[in-house]
Amino acid sequence: MTSILWFRQDLRLHDQPALLAAIADDDVVPLYILDDETPGDWRIGGAQRWWLHGSLASLDESLRAHGSRLILRRGASEKVLRDVLEESGADRIHALHHFEPWWRKVEQALGDRLHLHDGNHLVHVEDVKTGSGAPFRIYSSFWKALQEHLPPEKPHPAPKTIPAPKNWPPSETLASLDLLPTKPDWSVDFDGEPGEADAQKKAVAFGKRVDRYEQMRNLPAEEGTSLLSPHLHFGEISVRALWHKVGTGEDAVKYQKELAWRDFTSGVTLALPDYGDKNGRPKYDALEWRTGKEAKADLRAWQRGRTGYPIVDAGMRQLWTSGWMHNRLRMITASFLIKHLLIDWREGERWFWDCLVDADYGNNSVNWQWVAGTGIDANMFSRIMAPLTQSEKFNAGDYIRRWVPELADVPDPTIHDPEAAGCKPDAYPSKIIGHREARERALAAAARLR
Repeated sequence: MTSILWFRQDLRLHDQPALLAAIADDDVVPLYILDDETPGDWRIGGAQRWWLHGSLASLDESLRAHGSRLILRRGASEKVLRDVLEESGADRIHALHHFEPWWRKVEQALGDRLHLHDGNHLVHVEDVKTGSGAPFRIYSSFWKALQEHLPPEKPHPAPKTIPAPKNWPPSETLASLDLLPTKPDWSVDFDGEPGEADAQKKAVAFGKRVDRYEQMRNLPAEEGTSLLSPHLHFGEISVRALWHKVGTGEDAVKYQKELAWRDFTSGVTLALPDYGDKNGRPKYDALEWRTGKEAKADLRAWQRGRTGYPIVDAGMRQLWTSGWMHNRLRMITASFLIKHLLIDWREGERWFWDCLVDADYGNNSVNWQWVAGTGIDANMFSRIMAPLTQSEKFNAGDYIRRWVPELADVPDPTIHDPEAAGCKPDAYPSKIIGHREARERALAAAARLR
């Protein structure tokens, strides 16, 4: 019997239950489909495509070392899968569960020819439910309920060989998928090394410093985070493999909660599939976001790191240049767009979707709505981050100097607000709005909702 192994955001051989199930059937046709049709507006962004190019190349190399190879196709997933079933003589499709709304539609349409397996989450997402049988909408409650299902299953080793089919279906070339960026002023070499091998190396390295994670993760000038988010997003390492690799001691708990957050956001996506487009709290539908020419100019300044707030501009330039942004900066820059500029959170969400190599539908939408205060489990809208204070608190001087070269010669502590200190270089912009003025404007807009 021949089976198709349908890869999506699970581009690995280690701890790949769908692969093991396909091998148990007999011959395997590994298949990746670049589907820009089914997701609609949520087709993968430009930075993700760069990472995907490298990840697919790495996966194909691994498959060939195991006696197989990767078939590449482009088109609507349901149609392509049906075509490859016919061309290869395969009887069934094996894949891992995904919870983005577009993938669930395809899965339902394929019917009983599709066999789904757990492997992208700590536990099966639908197993962690409230007393009424619904997915959790509050993370703290979710984390408490998750304890009954932990630790997660131990990861499975990669198979030694993968049996090849008698009839290989035709394949596109990787180059023909046109995944690499073409924007003339955008990076063509983002930070990071895509692929399962580098994911394993980073996991080992992070396991040696996980004891410093809670103290260091908020310091953007330090290497305090795991740097594994792109690998997790593309499934180059399984979340449960990472859970076991970092250990179970008290020092690892904070990071384990971050891994569990990924499961939680998948549950939110399951319950509210349009969460990336609609406010979790309907009352915020009436919030008067700024629009028009001036707002568009402010949005552009934010996107390009020209707001006059060094910590914000450093974060936005890191994003544009590297395809990644430090976690603390994601919160600061998001808060600035929403609260200081009073621009709809969806504008920022879409910018991150295009510019982040790790842009995940569940994580991206839940995190943006958490900062905006519009979500089901969110910060209050009235909580407005003070970026200048955050910059000083988290010792961001060296981080700013790295990403904002106009400020390279400005010393601490004036680098956090060189304009107020009277040492702003002419090449660096003035603040597009004062913190107090922005705060009052945001609070006034929120007050009008009441």
